[in-house]
Amino acid sequence: MEYRKLPKGGEEISIIGLGSSGIGAAGEKEIEATVALAVENGVNYFDMAAADAAPFPAYGRALSGCRDKVYFQIHFGADYCSGKYGWTLDLEEIKRSIDWQLKALRTDYIDFGFIHCMDEESDLNKAISHGTLSYIQDLKRQGVVRHIGLSSHTPAVVQKVLDMGIIDMLMFSINPAYDYQHGEYAVGDTDERAALYRRCQAEGVGISVMKAFSGGQLLDAKTSPFGQALSEYQCMQYALDKPGVLTVLPGVRSRADLRRVLGFLQAGPKEKDYSVLGSFAPSDAKGICVYCNHCQPCPAGLDIGLINKYYDLSQAGDRLAKDHYVNLEKRATDCIACGHCEARCPFHVEQIGRMQKIGAYFGI
Repeated sequence: MEYRKLPKGGEEISIIGLGSSGIGAAGEKEIEATVALAVENGVNYFDMAAADAAPFPAYGRALSGCRDKVYFQIHFGADYCSGKYGWTLDLEEIKRSIDWQLKALRTDYIDFGFIHCMDEESDLNKAISHGTLSYIQDLKRQGVVRHIGLSSHTPAVVQKVLDMGIIDMLMFSINPAYDYQHGEYAVGDTDERAALYRRCQAEGVGISVMKAFSGGQLLDAKTSPFGQALSEYQCMQYALDKPGVLTVLPGVRSRADLRRVLGFLQAGPKEKDYSVLGSFAPSDAKGICVYCNHCQPCPAGLDIGLINKYYDLSQAGDRLAKDHYVNLEKRATDCIACGHCEARCPFHVEQIGRMQKIGAYFGI
């Protein structure tokens, strides 16, 4: 397993986490066995936005002996008192649901307490005026909540919460379909979504990724909005390459699903290479570096994707990006203008001119 550090707190989070939306139907024994297998393989981040109440007691039993080694992402607004998932903005219902979730999970604290599913500004305003945010903040002061987070599909809502400076983690839907304006949750244009990812990294807000496969649509040519299927590994790598992303949370239904997802860790570069997107992404994606590294290897030894990322992050206000850039072994000014990268780039980025621009910007 690989791990990425939460900027605000320092927790080491597994790049593959576990989504719980589809596992409830597996039965208690299979849920427990799946969670145990996940922990054995280094998974330590568990999202608890489940489709029903079934996973909670099973997770509680499976993780009771290693609670201090795992992280729960728990949602304030997801209600399981009926046995099925419900969404609520009522503070008393939220309190009852949180109490139930804690008891079922056999824990007395929440690693990441999320304001749940804020897709409209009116919902966010109600969460604030009805006291949900204050409740989470009170629990954080008491030590019950370690970090405050937000789940949303809407960049404008996330930007408003980022302006408030209250969150350490964002749960957001990232996949090629949504980023290129395909699908129900494809909110915001390509540039708006990319700017959000860069702002999160610049401000030290980690991202946990939901809907990496667009609900499975991207995995089948018949349902893919591009008319061509991508693999799970391509979608996972695509999300992990986005600035700010710490972990991807595939929803699994069994140990078999989990084993297949964990195969990502042993997969080779070709299996994870999503540069095929360049052949069917929309025109507004052309000329934009997405850090896919399909241009590698560079004859002069430049890490072109990383150079581009540090430039974009610096432009977004990340004060550490220049330091990271300066410490690279090869920088933009080392470009020999051979054109190898431009010939290989599936997104037709004019990297020679871009290297000149980046070199002038950083002055080195």
